[in-house]
Amino acid sequence: MPDTHSPALRSNQPADAHAAVYRYDEFDKTFIFERVEQFRAQVERRLKGEITEEEFKPIRLMNGLYLQLHAYMLRVAVPYGMLSSTQVRRLARIARVYDKGYGHFTTRQNIQFNWPKLEDVPTILRELAEVDMHAIQTSGNCIRNVTTDQFCGAAADELVDPRVYAEILRQWSTMHPEFTYLPRKFKIAITGSPNDRAAVQVHDIGLIAKKDEVTGRVGFTVYVGGGQGRTPYLAVKARDFVPVEEIIGYLEAILRVYNQLGRRDNIYKARIKITVNEMGADKFIGLIEEEYARLPRQKFHVDPAIVDAIQTHFAPPPWVDLPAVSDSFEAAKAADPAFARWTRTNLTEHKTRGYAIATISLKPIGGIPGDAESSQLETVADLADLYSFGEVRVTHEQNLVLAHVRKDDLYPLWKALDAAGLGTANAGLISDIIACPGLDYCALANTRAIPVAQRIAERFADLDRQHDLGELKIKISGCINACGHHHVGHIGILGVDKKGEEFFQILLGGDAGTNAALGEIVGPGFDYDGIIDAVETVVNTFVNLRQPGEIFIQTLARTGHAPFKEALYARA
Repeated sequence: MPDTHSPALRSNQPADAHAAVYRYDEFDKTFIFERVEQFRAQVERRLKGEITEEEFKPIRLMNGLYLQLHAYMLRVAVPYGMLSSTQVRRLARIARVYDKGYGHFTTRQNIQFNWPKLEDVPTILRELAEVDMHAIQTSGNCIRNVTTDQFCGAAADELVDPRVYAEILRQWSTMHPEFTYLPRKFKIAITGSPNDRAAVQVHDIGLIAKKDEVTGRVGFTVYVGGGQGRTPYLAVKARDFVPVEEIIGYLEAILRVYNQLGRRDNIYKARIKITVNEMGADKFIGLIEEEYARLPRQKFHVDPAIVDAIQTHFAPPPWVDLPAVSDSFEAAKAADPAFARWTRTNLTEHKTRGYAIATISLKPIGGIPGDAESSQLETVADLADLYSFGEVRVTHEQNLVLAHVRKDDLYPLWKALDAAGLGTANAGLISDIIACPGLDYCALANTRAIPVAQRIAERFADLDRQHDLGELKIKISGCINACGHHHVGHIGILGVDKKGEEFFQILLGGDAGTNAALGEIVGPGFDYDGIIDAVETVVNTFVNLRQPGEIFIQTLARTGHAPFKEALYARA
């Protein structure tokens, strides 16, 4: 066994004893196990033909079970993207025993299994419940999994740990009697830093941590009405500052207004973004403020004792005092260029001296974005135990993170990852692509997305070329529902059906970060064979136009779209 600094592994504690996941109490456990057995009874009715698929549909959706093109798909909740190594091993077992040997991580920080048999699903849910996991509210018109910054609790720029408030929101929203049947699904994202790493402005509600410069109090800037899909909008700022202790009351007011006024006559106009923009942002925000003023404040006040209790689940692991510079880390970088390349893209500064945050790419060249084989999941779990306090995180960009790795351990970590096909040095680069399942799985899609992502990655397989290009985010959706986030890709690709043939439109200029922006379609689409050449034309145009130090999105902002359009369509 490799040398390890894990205090848990040197003691009798479980290796993931310090993993920052919420641990269920007896009430939670009883509720989840009872829910599994209730669903098992409904599955048995369906298997016996006592209820039709249509009658079964609302029941299965409330338990995270979809019916896709070829099979059922089970979406499992990963609250705010946090997993213990025990949970990761359980996911690996489910992938191996009940699916086809892999799971797919999503942009909502969840995991999906694409091939479960209906008769196995209750047993899968029971195995999940044994490790404090479930699939509740991963579907349906309710408040979905609250997502966060994947670097929470470790980032140097963090003002508040968003996991604490994500957990409070989870408890507030789970089976909320008023918000179980909203006009449409509802998504909330939180980032605990002024720098947005959770794409908050394309969520129904987005929260960005802020410190009041006068009082020193910490709270959130609240955004409302963002979203992608067929009618994309960036969220509008509802309030510049809401203290943390008032955040539940303010969100309750938003949800109440939306629940009362959101359209239920047209599924395509039912999201809160449509309500906000049809009504006008000022009027909608005014109604929120009126509702908030009517609420009994004390009832929704976030009790500091509750915050303290939840905070214990996210207590920092037992970091030790280390020198800022690791001689072994620096020597490994000097000796191994491939490792040095990985450190340039896949490491992020940690707030504690001597540690680093490591991003594990699930985007190997030619691979399926977001997929992980069961053996890879087990490798990640083992490495998390050895090097990162038994904790694994899921990012909304479909990668994994080990948040607390000693710099001394980074080289052996990378070598183990590389041996497992998880060491690609491409985080944030052109092959780190978000792609929806597309026509390979999804009943709503009208084009393929995964093969397009694979072919782009293969076209740009040269990692030296990728690193030379710098940060460049491509996002691909197989239909207008935008599950691949194409609206906020630096280069977005939207698949459309044109008289039975796949075509792909290119959008430029989207951004999911602090300077959030929606991309603009540059012109007519390209066929399946032409889209890869078109992407390369865009990239080559950037290379010809860029100034020293510029990344793609900066060059585009400086030059505008015209030279890219000219390059794409001049020959037409």
